Amino acid sequence: MRDILPDLRARCADGVPLALATVVAVHGSAPRDPGAVMAVDAAGTVVGSVSGGCVEGDLCEVAREVLAGAGPRVVAYGISDDEAFGVGLTCGGTIEVLVRRHVSPAELADLGALLDLIADDRPVAEATVLSGAAETGARLVVRPSDAGPATGTLGSEGLDAAVTDDARGLLAQGHTSIQWYGAHGQRRMQEVAVFIRTYAPPPRMLVFGAIDHAAATARIGSFLGYRVTVCDARPAFATRERFPTADEVVRAWPHTYLESTEVDARTVICVLTHDPKFDVPLLLAALRTPAAYIGVMGSRRTHYDRLARLREAGADEAALARLASPVGLDLGARTPEETAVSIAAEVIQHRWGGTGRPLGELTGAIHHGETS
Repeated sequence: MRDILPDLRARCADGVPLALATVVAVHGSAPRDPGAVMAVDAAGTVVGSVSGGCVEGDLCEVAREVLAGAGPRVVAYGISDDEAFGVGLTCGGTIEVLVRRHVSPAELADLGALLDLIADDRPVAEATVLSGAAETGARLVVRPSDAGPATGTLGSEGLDAAVTDDARGLLAQGHTSIQWYGAHGQRRMQEVAVFIRTYAPPPRMLVFGAIDHAAATARIGSFLGYRVTVCDARPAFATRERFPTADEVVRAWPHTYLESTEVDARTVICVLTHDPKFDVPLLLAALRTPAAYIGVMGSRRTHYDRLARLREAGADEAALARLASPVGLDLGARTPEETAVSIAAEVIQHRWGGTGRPLGELTGAIHHGETS
């Protein structure tokens, strides 16, 4: 959604009727994850993608039918090897796509309000009925409990309450999924399928050490969708001019800043300072956080010396095992830009559980978490 947010907001503001096609389920290998969105307007203009081009043509026809009043529907696309050039996925998986329209001023205003929350990086979840004993396409927008009540309805008070509770739990975890309920929100029943799409603020990347490698890492971090902060205690180095793609540039002692800023289980920390007086207190602070990844630049000799200093400062072996050091995957990188790619590759590997090996040397599923 975020990649087409400006286009969608502009169309809502202009009152342009839209059909939104949203991936709600993926089975096997597929180009896009649940939550990927494609929009089609009455003129046939397409924004976004749900499959990288495999099924968009057919979905445009479905979207036109929905815009014409056919009603929301869920369509499935799969492929077998002997049909690889038909309408379906050439990668062999299956996707399910919800197609729903926003036509009236009220519908476009509701969609615009959701898009505004996403654009402002405010956590929000959208729950939509897919099938069963409730109206397909019925919609509920849920925010954290301290941000106000849910808006919209899925058809019954009990169902709204159960989905609101689950949506807030999924939102706190940053997860998107299909949940099943009874017609009135009963647990352990499968009468109503509800797709809950969460929109959490972008994860953070904290880059410490305002060097050339940090500038390249900040660029690739922004490209990957992170909210990037560069921090260095030296005013001459920590400047906006040197880090134009960073969301913020902070002049502070690294460990002091880290101890005062928000770090969660999605945060990536890249320590590129190369200086024990910065590294040791910073890494001790980093190891006390739930950060998803803590990468540290330096030679192997620097790494061993750093480990000894951290042990002397009280870090135990379990904590030290969290450090990705020397940082990055072995790509043979030389330049700051190549090193940034190496770091980004390791971040992605940690996130999804990849092996870091060439795909051509492996068998089985390409996307981790798949069964085939």
